[in-house]
Amino acid sequence: MLDATNRSGGTATASPRASAAQLTTAALVPAATPATALTTGFAARCARVLLSPWSRLSLLVVLLVSAASAMLLLEPQRLLTDGLPSQLGGAAAVVAYAVAYGVCTVAFVPRPILNLAAGALFGSQLGLGAALGGTVLGAGLAFCLGRALGQDALRPLLRGRWLKAADHQLSRHGFRSMLAARLFPGVPFAASNYCAAVSRMGLLPFLLATGLGSIPNTAAYVVAGARASTPTSPAFLIALACITVPGVVGAVVAWRKRHQLRAR
Repeated sequence: MLDATNRSGGTATASPRASAAQLTTAALVPAATPATALTTGFAARCARVLLSPWSRLSLLVVLLVSAASAMLLLEPQRLLTDGLPSQLGGAAAVVAYAVAYGVCTVAFVPRPILNLAAGALFGSQLGLGAALGGTVLGAGLAFCLGRALGQDALRPLLRGRWLKAADHQLSRHGFRSMLAARLFPGVPFAASNYCAAVSRMGLLPFLLATGLGSIPNTAAYVVAGARASTPTSPAFLIALACITVPGVVGAVVAWRKRHQLRAR
């Protein structure tokens, strides 16, 4: 019987069984060919390019431009005159409108038009529910898209003093900062969504601040849309005042801040 070590001279000799096993394993595992290695390397390089931050940012831009172009062709503002399709009714219509509302806000359709349409189609209560649901849904979609496709490419560009200050404010005090942005009528909805996505703000505080901060302005537009047929009613006049007064105050504050920044 042969051993792995020769007892007389101490010289190692290969066991026949071990040699047979090694030969069998080598036969079963094929050696990597140059063509296979080249294909694997090319696939890895393509994956790195496609998943790079700037490639994902380019994809985000293409998606947003395509969505905005589709909204220009579909003309969602026709809901104010044509109404919903006859096949929709009841709760299904409210849910469908909330989903369409969210998609439209991602495609930069102005929210005042959608809020007025919600009030005109469903009345004050159901219209407010549909508009708020669509607002939170659209903000969440924009936040997730911006976080997944744009954050890695845009964060290194936050080099200016004001950009760094805004990023610090949203990252450290996200809920109250976003709540103030939603309550202030001069802050664009889409811009605040993507600014929050680029920052390190969490998704849950963002959605909570969006839902709570959007109630006053959304309710005013919905009530105005619901009572548009009676423009002299107290509800319509109050809603119109709730829309106009914050807008004027916001414009005055922005103008004064502009002069203060110039003075510095």
